[in-house]
Amino acid sequence: MTRAGTARRLVAGAAYGGGGLGLAGAGLLAVLRLEARAARRRVESRTSKQEPPTGDGVYGRGRGRVKPLVFVVLGDSSAVGLGVERAGETPGVLLAAALAELAERPVRLVRVAVSGSESYELDPQVERALAVRPDLALIMIGANDVTSRTRPSVSVRHLADAVRRLREAGAQVVVGTCPDLGTIRPIGQPLRLLARRWSRQLAAAQTIAVVEAGGRTVSLGSVLGPSFAQDRSLFSVDEFHPSAAGYASAAAVLLPALADAVGVWPERADRRRLRRGTVRPVARAAARAAGRTGTEVRATEVRGSGTGPLGTWARLLRRRPSDLPVPAEVGEADQLPVG
Repeated sequence: MTRAGTARRLVAGAAYGGGGLGLAGAGLLAVLRLEARAARRRVESRTSKQEPPTGDGVYGRGRGRVKPLVFVVLGDSSAVGLGVERAGETPGVLLAAALAELAERPVRLVRVAVSGSESYELDPQVERALAVRPDLALIMIGANDVTSRTRPSVSVRHLADAVRRLREAGAQVVVGTCPDLGTIRPIGQPLRLLARRWSRQLAAAQTIAVVEAGGRTVSLGSVLGPSFAQDRSLFSVDEFHPSAAGYASAAAVLLPALADAVGVWPERADRRRLRRGTVRPVARAAARAAGRTGTEVRATEVRGSGTGPLGTWARLLRRRPSDLPVPAEVGEADQLPVG
């Protein structure tokens, strides 16, 4: 079966990773469980119990009494910024400051993400997000779904529901898909190989569900993949969550899609940074995007139609990461009171 077919089956709930363990049997299953427990203990023993400040507030300065663009961040610990100490090092603050600069108007950041969340726990986050009437929403989720071995069909159904509700309320939605867990050092082999496979398959399934629900996705798999494997400074002390530099790297990849979603991404930037885009059925687009740095996938039309013989049409865009203020340059001086 092709990767696109596997991703589509995962959305439909017909498969997980192309089947069971097959001939590996109970012996390998026991080894995997032991490795999983050992990795979880090692990570939890080193993970900070203190989350960084939310950074909620208004960033940037507009002319006159300009209504701030409301930007909400939902998801798990990657959206919270667990692993850093300062609000200015979290992805929400980095992106709010960058969006304010691009939009030349204030951006109000509201973080509703909760560390440890799985996709089924997005519903109360969406409720809190809708209360502030967001213009733009970022969702970063998926790693905990993989580590808990939640069925992908369950994960993507809840994610699609979240995207659909936000879109119906008028918000643009960008989802940073499940990162590549095959780079996590505390996870031993062969579990690490399986973690990479499962996380990439979930990322592809997420892309299909999100695009069909009206959002767009950005692949974080390779951002938190090869570069992280080569540069351990991108991890925090627990070797699971990103460091300040790691979050800045991920935010730089997410920024173009977020800015473009609200119409503030400059065309001149794409002339320099945009790699050739292609149009494919969404399942094929999702399979290709899952392991490619910063690949954005969004719905499109072919000859005036949004669907073809193989389903929804999707466009892949390969934007190179944008420049962001380094964490030390984003501080309290850039933040205005909420209200």
